[in-house]
Order: sequence, then structure tokens, then C-alpha cells
Amino acid sequence: MKLIITEKPSVAREFAKVLNGNFQNKGSYLESGEWIITWCVGHLVTMSYPEKYDEKLKQWRLDTLPFMPKEYKYEIIERVQNQFNVVKTLLQREDVTEIYNAGDSGREGEYIQRLVFMMAKPNPKAQIKRVWIDSQTEEEILRGIKEAKPESEYDSISDSAYLRAKEDYLIGINFSRLLSIIYGNRLAKSLNQDYFAISVGRVMTCVLGMIVSREREIRNFVKTKYYKIIGTLGTEKESFTAEWKVNEKSKLFESNLLYNESGFKSEEEAKKFIVELAGKEAVVTEIKKTKQKENAPLLFNLAEIQNECTKRFKIKPDETLEVIQALYEKKLVTYPRTDARVLSTAVSKEISKNLNGLAKRFQDEEVQAIIKKMIDEKYSTNLAKTKYINDSKITDHYAIIPTGQGFENYNSLNELQKNIYKLIVKRFLAIFYPPAEYNKVNVTVNIENETFYGTGKVCVKRGFLDVLKPEKKEEQLKQENARSLVDNENLSGNVDNLSNNADEIDKEENANLEVLNTLKKNDKLEVQNFELKDAETSPPSRYNSGNLVIAMEGAGKLIEDEELREQLRGAGIGTSATRGEIIKKLERIQYIKINSKTQIVTPTEKGEAIFDVVNQSMPDMLNPKLTASWEKGLEMVAKKEIQPNVFMEKLEKYIQSKFDKLVVKF
Repeated sequence: MKLIITEKPSVAREFAKVLNGNFQNKGSYLESGEWIITWCVGHLVTMSYPEKYDEKLKQWRLDTLPFMPKEYKYEIIERVQNQFNVVKTLLQREDVTEIYNAGDSGREGEYIQRLVFMMAKPNPKAQIKRVWIDSQTEEEILRGIKEAKPESEYDSISDSAYLRAKEDYLIGINFSRLLSIIYGNRLAKSLNQDYFAISVGRVMTCVLGMIVSREREIRNFVKTKYYKIIGTLGTEKESFTAEWKVNEKSKLFESNLLYNESGFKSEEEAKKFIVELAGKEAVVTEIKKTKQKENAPLLFNLAEIQNECTKRFKIKPDETLEVIQALYEKKLVTYPRTDARVLSTAVSKEISKNLNGLAKRFQDEEVQAIIKKMIDEKYSTNLAKTKYINDSKITDHYAIIPTGQGFENYNSLNELQKNIYKLIVKRFLAIFYPPAEYNKVNVTVNIENETFYGTGKVCVKRGFLDVLKPEKKEEQLKQENARSLVDNENLSGNVDNLSNNADEIDKEENANLEVLNTLKKNDKLEVQNFELKDAETSPPSRYNSGNLVIAMEGAGKLIEDEELREQLRGAGIGTSATRGEIIKKLERIQYIKINSKTQIVTPTEKGEAIFDVVNQSMPDMLNPKLTASWEKGLEMVAKKEIQPNVFMEKLEKYIQSKFDKLVVKF
């Protein structure tokens, strides 16, 4: 007999359908003449609390810390004991010769299954194989079973998973207990409580730090007003607007009268400057005409679609994951817990299957119109040499895309599920469309060695914008500001107020383009008037639950621009599978609040109190770079770049050193 163990009953049923072996329902498993299929229900096994090692450890005392066992104890979770017993019995059956680990294809899925195998002790004569799949489609399940590899080939992922759990366990238990012993009474008094237990965690505390730091930055921010000069230049019939900026030729170069390169600190000084320029000759000194192309954005990974769904539907990241997991189990999309935003070379060669499935079976007018245009315009589906194919940027799974299958389940979806599915479909189809094209003209005008810059830009070919509607002008401006501020750790200050009306800006740029296109170098222009434009700095925005995930992915940096974000992305805080849960936990233990309508995240009084304690005692736990470095270490274990014992030694040494310093202070 061959035994398959999946992570959920619904997945087990899909495997049974594919194997088509006249399965009998045995309650907690399915059986045919050749196959047995059973399932976990998420975690069946967990790490034991310290009191299971020694009853005395139930009491939180300084002399029992730090707690770092040589051998770790595990136990069956009581509420799922019955299902564990079923799985254990099947694993130990004498007639089982092959065992297929078909858990979720990721680090956490590997951990869930390995814990069960460790506790259940399978039949030693049975060969254990790993099924690793990217979707729940029939062909992918069959491929996964056929190409299942020996479980040992996934040992490094298992090692990384065990270490992640031990790291979270040791840091959470030891430092929660230590800080509660040292600071608990003080916090209880300040918050008018009888007792206060401090909860800290490797990732959770770092994310809390990001939220509190941002809130205090906003709270302490002082707006600075400054003044820009906009000139209207041209002839009696045609004119355009241009903005003054200081350069080396200007008499105000490096002057303390300026707030920045285009702004005066004083309205009076700005007006005086305008008077000095009145009636002077304006000459075109440089004209630069360019054609710009903008490609469709990269595909969704989990963080990107969580951010997008928060913006569009005002839902939390864990809710987005729940929806996409359901779409995955209904065979509509590929594996959701992925960090990749590209496809593999192998997948790109089969991509016509996904497209054909959508074209023939997805009854959506907008999507069918998009596909029809692809066919009519003969857009290429060969992605081989595009930025959307990059094997080096894929670890466990490629980006989230529609499978082109599962439409028998589509009508059972609720409205939100359908909307998110369509979002994934459109992002996928956009990569087959040509780039959007723009004509842009930059003109430099000299007035008495003072320089004004005029810009015009217009979209001449919409390309992929026919699939993905362009963002509002305000959002584009925010992205430009985010790009310029990416080296600033906190992304604070010096951001122009973005209250300008988007439509007015578009009209101005288009009108400018028509006039600027007629100009030639050395043309003399009439200065029709100068206008003083008020501007002011604004504080950084609060996180919402979606872009908080993006900031976690970027190791604490919120980078709004997608292309730039992809270039700088490295090991972040947490993983794609856990970030939404971390935010959810912070809300559950009342360290943060999330506005249900806007998804804006703010810290609670309790959360700020915890932040102050950690900042005073062990501030490096608030440092995203440190947290990301631990995550990088786990990734290195998974890639076999370092041995598990090396990681563990560093972890224990870190914990001991922190204790030594804190206990001395106490």
C-alpha cells in the first residue's frame, strides 16, 4: 500500500479524485486497493512549555533563566489528538511500503509533517518521499506524485524549519519572562493593572517597534512651510509653466535663504527675487526630447497582493492569504506563500495552457476583451527573454498566477474571492501586453543666470495600461518621493504636500508638451508672470496593514515604487507565510489597533509601553536589520550554506550574552 499525507482534508479529496481509485471513506482517511490518503489539520504537534521539562519551571523566576534545553520536548495538541492517532496508526501499518509527504510545499508545511513523522515513528521498512507541487491541478498533482523525491532531499528545509521554531521559542519564552520579572510591576502600575506580563518575540517585537517609531515620528513632526516660484513663459498665443531651481550659476547657490533647491524659507525673500527677475530676457538653453517606455509590473507574490488587496478592498493581510489559499485549493491559482514575482523558464514554456484555459473557460467580459485584443494584435506569448522569467529569483515557488483551470469551482466563490481572482488574472495578462509609451520634453530656460525647468509628458501608446488602469497622480508622486528617500531609514520629512488635483496636473503636463514641442534652442521667450506657490513638508504616513507587510519584506523600509522595491528586496522580517499572522497577533494581544475601514495601523498605550521597555533594555530587538539577519541565517541553512549547529550556537550565545547584560543592570 502507498500512503499519502496531506495538510488538509480538502486537499486529500483532490488527491483522491486525481488518483481515481474508487476510494472508500473511512472517516479520518480514504482507502482504495492501492492507496491510503489521510491528512493533518494544520499543526498536530507542538513544542512543550518549560514546565513539561520540570514542574518548577512553571513559576517565572530569574534563577531558572535562560532556559535552553539540550534536547527539546514535543507533544500532541490535545484538540487534534484523535487525528494524530489515525495518522500514526496508518504510518505504522506493516502493509505500507511507500509514504508520500504531501504537506504544504513550503518551510512551515515541511515542519508540520516532520513533527508528525518524528512523533509517530513510521514503519521503518517504508520509503518516505516528498511531493512538492505548485498548484492543485490534476496534472500538477500527478506530476508531484510521479516525481516525488526521497524525503532526505528536503532535510535542509526541515532543519531551517526546526531552527525557526526553536529560535522563536527561546527568544519568546526567555525574554518575555525576563522582562516581565524586571519591568512587570512598573508597567502594571503605570497602566492601572494588578498584573502585567510582557510578551516579546523575534519578529513581533521588531514590527511593533516599526509601528511605534512611525507614530512618534508623526507625533513629533513640525511642518515647515516654504515657497516655490513658477514662471509662465512663451508668446502671446502660447505659453507653458516652468519651475525655478537653484544651480551653480545662480546668485543664490548655497544660500541660507533657501529651504531646498526650489524653495525659499521666506515668502518675503521669494517675492523680492521675483521682482528682481521682472522684465528680464528669457532664453531657451536646452531642449531634451525623449521617448519613454514602461513595462507592466512584475507578477504578484504574497506580500504584493496583500498590499494591493489592503488598498483596494480594505482587508487585512491574513484575510487576503485566506482568500488566496481558498483559490489555490479550488485549483484556480498557483501556490500562494511565495516570495517570487517571476516565473521559471520551465513554466514559461507551458504558459499557453494557462492562457488557453482562461480564454475558453473564464466567462468574464473584461478579461475576454483583454484576451481578444491579445489575439487580434498578435501579442507575443514568448516570455523567454523578458524580466518576467528569472530562475535565479525563485526559491521554493514562482509567482502567483491563474492556472487556467478550476472553473467548475468559480461559481461557488463569494464576491471578494472573485474580485481577488480577477486581480491575479489581470496582473498575469498584463505581462503579455506591450509597454506603455510616453513622449516627454524637458526644456531649460535661462533668465539672468537663473534657471527654470519646463516639463511635458503624454502617453502615446497605452500598452499594458489597457489591462491595468494607471494609478492616480498623487500616488505616482508619493512613489517618486519614496524613491528619493529610500536611503533614509525612517523615510521621514521633506515630502511635498501632495494635495494638488491629479486631473489638473495631467492637463498641465499635456498642455506644456504641445508648446514645448515647438521650441528651439536659443529661442527668446516672453515672461508673462511669476507665481508664488506655497508648499510644506508633511510627516510620513502611518502604515496600513498592507504596506506594513511590504515594509517587513523590505527589512523595515517602506518602498512604494514597485521596481525599486524589487531591486532592493532581500531577506526581510518574517516570511511570506507568517507576516500576516504576526500583524494579527499584535492586534489580538492589543499592542496595536487596526482601523477596520481604512486599515491604518496605530500602537496602543500598552504597545508603546512595551516598546519603551524593550528600547531601554535590549534595543537591538527593535532593529529590523538584526531580525532580518536571523531570517537570512535560516535561509542559509535551507540552502545548505551553513550547518544547523552553527546557527544554533550563535543563537544560544546571543541569548546568553543578552541575559548577562540585563541581569547585571537589574
